[in-house]
Amino acid sequence: MGEEFSVRRIKPEELDELLALYAQLHPDDDPLPDRAELYLKWADIILNPLLHYFVGECGGEIVSSCTLAIIPNLTRGARPYGLIENVITREDCRNRGFGTAILHYALQIAWDAHCYKVMLLSGSKKEETLQFYDGAGFQRGIKTGYIAYPPGESS
Repeated sequence: MGEEFSVRRIKPEELDELLALYAQLHPDDDPLPDRAELYLKWADIILNPLLHYFVGECGGEIVSSCTLAIIPNLTRGARPYGLIENVITREDCRNRGFGTAILHYALQIAWDAHCYKVMLLSGSKKEETLQFYDGAGFQRGIKTGYIAYPPGESS
């Protein structure tokens, strides 16, 4: 990678930096609730031991992130499974291996938690994006993903 890059768990006080990344992930996203409600949601997230928010840092700045949820399970020997969501690398920092590094970090946390699998959905149809996930250790075509939205809402 060349540059000094590290992956770690997010700190509670880094919410604004995370939200700046999410603005690149979903530029047309719904507005966030007021700060008081947002901080309550953030506290719930930070305090939940099954939710892991990881950030990649380069040059003292947060440039990438992903979320891993560890989901308790009663099949597969009662082993949990993982779900990765909100994978993002800042636009000006892409194609440097940062996204792959953060996904490998998240996968290691999942394997350490004895997950029997980790799932990830991508809405992208771009072959370069799909190859990125292939290269990070995910396999496409194994299962079929389905998504349901509340009535009147879509992606």
